[in-house]
Amino acid sequence: MAQQVKVPAVGESITEVTIANWLKPDGSAVKMDEVIAELESDKATFELTAPQAGTLRITKPKGDVVPIGTVICEIQDGAAATTAPAPPAAVTKTETVPSQPMKSTGQIKEMKVPAVGESITEVTISTWLKKDGDFVKLDEVIAEVESDKATFELPAEANGILRIVAQEKTTLPIGGLICKIEVTEGAPASATAPAPAAATAPPSSPATGGAGYAAGHPSPAAAKILDEKGIPASAVAGSGVGGRITKEDAAKAQAAPAKETKAAAAPPAPLVIAAGGSRNERREKMTSLRKTIARRLVSVKNETAMLTTFNEVDMKPVMDLRAKYKDQFKEKYGVGLGFMSFFTKAICVALKDFPAVNASIDKDEIVYHDYCDISIAVSTPRGLVVPVIRNAESLTMAQIESEVVRLATKGRDGKLSIEEMTGGTFSITNGGVFGSMLSTPIINPPQSAILGMHNIVERPVVKGGEVVVRPIMYVALSYDHRIIDGRESVSFLVRVKEMLEDPGRLILGV
Repeated sequence: MAQQVKVPAVGESITEVTIANWLKPDGSAVKMDEVIAELESDKATFELTAPQAGTLRITKPKGDVVPIGTVICEIQDGAAATTAPAPPAAVTKTETVPSQPMKSTGQIKEMKVPAVGESITEVTISTWLKKDGDFVKLDEVIAEVESDKATFELPAEANGILRIVAQEKTTLPIGGLICKIEVTEGAPASATAPAPAAATAPPSSPATGGAGYAAGHPSPAAAKILDEKGIPASAVAGSGVGGRITKEDAAKAQAAPAKETKAAAAPPAPLVIAAGGSRNERREKMTSLRKTIARRLVSVKNETAMLTTFNEVDMKPVMDLRAKYKDQFKEKYGVGLGFMSFFTKAICVALKDFPAVNASIDKDEIVYHDYCDISIAVSTPRGLVVPVIRNAESLTMAQIESEVVRLATKGRDGKLSIEEMTGGTFSITNGGVFGSMLSTPIINPPQSAILGMHNIVERPVVKGGEVVVRPIMYVALSYDHRIIDGRESVSFLVRVKEMLEDPGRLILGV
């Protein structure tokens, strides 16, 4: 008996994953709990293990983007696990053997919109791949359904005659009725006795010149690539079963040159004096990570009473201390002494003095945390990620620096786990590494505050009645005014400033 392996739920807001790599080839023997594949989401990469021992049969290739719950392989056990798959010709011959005549069972199978993600409430019927009245087989793909996050395939839930209820482009809520299947035993003669030409070439192959039921329809992964390239599906020839456009077809497709498109769209324009330079435009589909970031940022602005307070820090004491001991620090601990450890330690001290800044709101309750889990914003090629340094208040400066390097490296390599990015009681973001002078960072929910660091610039300041030049950093604290009062927010930022301008207090704990 073969056991289907589906994409597991890997996070509350994750609706699809990419098959990053198959670690075992198709047809190989696998052991129970052996890692067989690596799956990649918009947040992390994780491993997929075999649920039982047997022979691996891969159904989704490397690189495919698949929704949560999709079957990507099967594990065959018993005799099936040791028997090699029959060649296509043998399968064709077997299918031509007359089967029992089709007979209605009188049962009606209603197919409803499945739950495809916690935050998805409705879907749209994108394309019907089978017609009303057609005979369909169990698990045969009969339609493609779109949500605001992904496109996925709808397989038949029984053998029988398809009765379409929701037409193409219809939007249905989760649980809405899509179609009905009049369940039958056996199959019609046309379904079991294909034309002789089918023995040598698929219906939509160039050899037959025919077009199958899926002709001109891209797979979900192919549709994503075509959208990113801005190429319509009608402009691509499909090489898959039934004429379906595969991911490889989409990857090879090339957009028409801009000049040809312009010439076809309109007659030559009259000669005008132009400023020169290119005026081409391009569109790229937003990645899952970028869409998630956008949705959350808008949610924070709409659902919190966010306010920002500012101050400035004379960084000379920290810079002098760092310059004096950085070589010895590096030699002893094997990691550089940066500004992040000073800020993290100063923030932990201030959070103990002002616990509301380290708290969060849960419905009508305030949750206070006796620990400091500091989230560090890290910019990666795929977008912003925020891994967490756990119990930062109990770590040494060397441990903090090591943890910052470890998490930042994993973030840029796309190797952060869900656990490493969840939680957190307070966030730090450093726009100064990109040259930012001043900004108003946005809170990372459900946290109530975030500190923004900026670039260090030599500025004239008054010290002891004299104007001197000092390296100054502007710092910003964005906070939720529902839980943090102005006095607390300003006092917190002043406390951080005091710690940084007299770093000896961090060592002495005063």
